[in-house]
Amino acid sequence: MKHLHKQLSVNHRRDEETAAGTTTSPYSPKTLKQPRSLPRSINYLFKEQRLLFILVGILIGSTFFILQPTLSRIGPSDPNSAVARSFQGGLGTTHDQVSVASFFKSGHGLGKVGRVPVALRQRRLRIVVTGGAGFVGSHLVDKLIDRGNDVIVIDNFFTGRKENVVHHFGNPRFELIRHDVVEPILLEVDQIYHLACPASPVHYKYNPVKTIISFSMPLCLLHTNVMGTLNMLGLAKRIGARFLLTSTSEVYGDPLEHPQKETYWGNVNPIGERSCYDEGKRTAETLAMDYHRGADVEVRIARIFNTYGPRMCLDDGRVVSNFVAQAIRKEPLTVYGDGKQTRSFQYVSDLVDGLVALMEGEHVGPFNLGNPGEFTMLELAEVVKETIDSSATIEFKPNTADDPHKRKPDISKAKELLNWEPKIPLREGLPLMVRDFRNRILNEDEGKGLK
Repeated sequence: MKHLHKQLSVNHRRDEETAAGTTTSPYSPKTLKQPRSLPRSINYLFKEQRLLFILVGILIGSTFFILQPTLSRIGPSDPNSAVARSFQGGLGTTHDQVSVASFFKSGHGLGKVGRVPVALRQRRLRIVVTGGAGFVGSHLVDKLIDRGNDVIVIDNFFTGRKENVVHHFGNPRFELIRHDVVEPILLEVDQIYHLACPASPVHYKYNPVKTIISFSMPLCLLHTNVMGTLNMLGLAKRIGARFLLTSTSEVYGDPLEHPQKETYWGNVNPIGERSCYDEGKRTAETLAMDYHRGADVEVRIARIFNTYGPRMCLDDGRVVSNFVAQAIRKEPLTVYGDGKQTRSFQYVSDLVDGLVALMEGEHVGPFNLGNPGEFTMLELAEVVKETIDSSATIEFKPNTADDPHKRKPDISKAKELLNWEPKIPLREGLPLMVRDFRNRILNEDEGKGLK
C-alpha cells in the first residue's frame, strides 16, 4: 500500500508541474529546425560577401603565375628592359658594377631573374656645388648629373658663366641659385663641393679682398676664401653633409721641394701680390681641419694643380688659356721671364674624376690632384704652336712677382688611396680645348671678352 501511495503522489506532482509549465514557465521548448534548401557549406560562402574575397584572391594568384614566366625571361643583357635600366641608372661607377657581378656569381643573387637587390642600388644624392657655373665646377656638375644625382649650383657669376650650365636648364634634377657664399645659405644636401673662389691671377688680383674672404675671416683682408668656406663648413655641420674643399698647389708657394708631396708645408710669401689667394687657401684648409677635428665634420681636401680644358675663361691670365687665345688671334705668345719655369697640366675630366673619387673615398687628405708630366713654358708654347699655328711667334716679357720656378705634383698618395691618376696627356687634351676656344673667339662678343 505504501508503494502504491508513493507512486500516486509522484504522478500527482508531475501532473501539476506539467500544467504549470504550460501557463507560467519562462522557458519554451526549442522550435523544430526547418530543412535547408542549400547545403551548409554553400550557404556559408554566400554569407558576408565571403565569395567575393575568395574570387579576388584567385584573381591575384592567377595574375602572378601568368606574369612570373615573363619576368624570369627578362635579363640585364636586354638594353630596353627595366632591369637593364636599373643597372644603368642605379650604378654610377665601374666599382659598383663589379660588386653586383660578384654578388650574383657568389650565388646570393636572384638566379635567372637577374634583378638588382634594392640594397645594392646607389641612392640618389642631393649635392651642392659652389662655383658650379665656373670652368671646373660646370664639368663636375655634368658628371654628377650623368650619375643620376640631384645637383644644386651656387654661383655669383663673378667668374662663372650661365652658358656653362645652360644645357641643364629644364632638368628636374638641376637647380641654379645666384648667391654669394660670403653670405650664409640654408639647404638640405648630402654632399658639398666647395669650388667657389676666383682661381686665375687676373680675377683674384682684381679683387684680392673678395678672394681671400671667399675662402677664409671677416676682416677686411679675408673675404671669399675664408668666409665662404666658413659658411659652407657651418652648413655641413648643421645638416651632417660631407664637405670637399678644392684647395690649390699654390699653398706650396715657390717650393723648395720638388716634386711636391702633401707633407710639404710650402714656401709662401704672406705679403705678396698672390698671397690673397695662397694664404686664403691655406686658411681654408686650416678651417676645414678644425671643423673635422672639433665638430666631427666629414671633410675632404684636394690640392689642384694646373688644369685646362673647354669653358676656361678667355684672357684669364693662366698660361694655357693665354697661349691658346693668342695663337687663335694670330698674336705673339707671351712668355714671362726666361720661359724655363715649369708647370704640370691636367685635363679637366681627369681632375673631375679625382674630385669624385676623393669625395666618395674614406680619406680626408690633402691629396695632390694633377698631372706629373712637367713642361717648361717654352715647351708648352711649342706644343700650342704645333696644335694651332706653327707660324706663331713668341714674345718675352718681365716675369711677374712671386712666380714659382717649379711646380710638379707627387701623386703617389692619390694613386694608392684613391686609385686615381690622370689619363689624358697634353697633346690629346689641348685640341679639345682649342676647338672650344676657337668657336668662342670667332664670336665677336666673346672675342671682345663680353658676356
